[in-house]
Parts: sequence; structure tokens; C-alpha cells
Amino acid sequence: MFEEFKNAFQKPNHSHVQLIIINVVVFLTLAVFYVFTTASGYSHIFEVIHAQVAIPAPISSFLAKPWTILTYAFVHDLTSIFHILFNMLVFYWFGKLFIEYLGSDKLIALYILGAIAGGVSYLLVYNTIPFYTERIPVHGMVGASAAVYATLVATATLLPDYTFFLLFIGPVRIKYIALIYIVISFIGSIGNNAGGNVAHLGGALMGYIYIKQLQVGVNWGSWITATLSWIRGLFTSQPKVKVTYRSTASASKESNTARPASKSKASQDEIDAILDKISDRGYESLTKEEKEKLFNASKK
Repeated sequence: MFEEFKNAFQKPNHSHVQLIIINVVVFLTLAVFYVFTTASGYSHIFEVIHAQVAIPAPISSFLAKPWTILTYAFVHDLTSIFHILFNMLVFYWFGKLFIEYLGSDKLIALYILGAIAGGVSYLLVYNTIPFYTERIPVHGMVGASAAVYATLVATATLLPDYTFFLLFIGPVRIKYIALIYIVISFIGSIGNNAGGNVAHLGGALMGYIYIKQLQVGVNWGSWITATLSWIRGLFTSQPKVKVTYRSTASASKESNTARPASKSKASQDEIDAILDKISDRGYESLTKEEKEKLFNASKK
């Protein structure tokens, strides 16, 4: 199982599965703590741990734990398996489709932006609107729903007429699936899970804006992609540079003979750049020449 998880993090354009694995691992880890601390009579220890990852409604409590604007989106309710199950199923379906057109890096960026938008919406309503300030929840909010809604609506905005075949229903365009989810959350924004449904709507709005901005050439998630690339670089060993000294005549002779070959063969730097482009924008974004270079390199 460990090897399968490890391989999932090494495959290109596989971030939807990677994010699902992270959510499941966090869920199982907290579930173990929950069971053992409750059974041993130390449930307060679990409550302390849970409070460090759930986003609190009062702004003063949030300012003391600002990291919860992200951590809450990787934690799920332990009292019901359906919370994480439905979230991850919807995220898998729509995330996989999203990656086919826009690549893995943009999905990760969208997930984080959706989580932030959901958290901000949650904090805003519980600290500014009287209806909500009178009903501040004791425990904070957890769940990937805002990030999932961002992915769902972003995909539906990008490909509104794409069709999913639903069990017992048949073919349904994903724009209608997104609309149903939004209507349900809008109605639920004054219900028992009011804060959670407000967060859903905040994530959905971010998904719509994210795609509309991409379509005019603005990538709201570029800073996230750049930050993650920098972090990955810290754990990736760089090849050592070998320096050699040659005479001017021999170097000139080599460069002249190598020049024609460079047109037919792609260098490792070119292949790396092509793979990065696939990860960022998908395979269909490649030019004919880039596809040929990638194909020739794969035959070596």
C-alpha cells in the first residue's frame, strides 16, 4: 500500500489522487487519536488537537491560529464516513476532468484558493452579519467542501456542456450538476450547517472567478505554484556541474558538428520544459514539434 501511495506522488498530472490520499491519511490519523483518547477517558486531548486544525468562527480565535485557513480543508467530520466519502468522490470526478485540460499544478492552486475563499466567507458572515453572529458555533469548521465546490464550479465554467452519465439518471451536463450543488448550499446557508454552506458558496465563487481570469490570461494561483515549486526544489538534489577546459579550435569544431544534430534531437532541458508544460497546461497545449520531440525521446 505504501508503494502504491508513493507511486501516486511520482506520476505526472495526478494531483487529484494525491490530494485525496492526503485527506484520507489525515482522516485515518485523527480517527485513531479519536478512538484511543475517547476509549481511555482522555477525549479532551483529541479536542485540543482538533481545535488546532479546525477554523474557528470568532475572528479573535482565528487570529491566534491563522494556519487553520488551510488545515481545515484537509480535515473531515469523524462522526460520519459520508462527509469525506462524498467530498472525495466529487473531487475525483471533477478534478480528473480539470487536469485533462489545465494540468495538475492548476488543480492544486485551485484547491488551496477554494479553501481560502471558503474560510474567508465563513469568517466574514460570523463576524459581520447579525443572523450568524448570534449563532456562532462552539466548534470550528472542517471539511474540503469549499475546495471541492471550487473545483466543481471551475470545471463546469470551463466545460459547461461536458456530460457525465449518472446512475439511475443518465447523461447530465455538468453545468446543471454545479447549479444543483449551489442551490442546495444556498438554501442550507440558514440551516444547521449554515457556516459550512456559506463556505461552499465562497469556494464556488472562487472556482468561477479563477476560470474567468485564466481565460483573460490572469492566473490567480501562480503564486501558489511558484511557492510549491520552490519547496519541491529544497528536497530535490541538483546535478553537479562538470567543468572542462578545451582549446578554442576544438570547441569551435565541436560546436559546428553538433549544430545540425541539435535540430533533430531534443536536449534534456527541452524535454524537462515540455514535461513542465504538460503538467501546467495539459498534453493538448503542446505544439506538433514538441510532441515529436517528446515521442522521439521516449524511444531512447
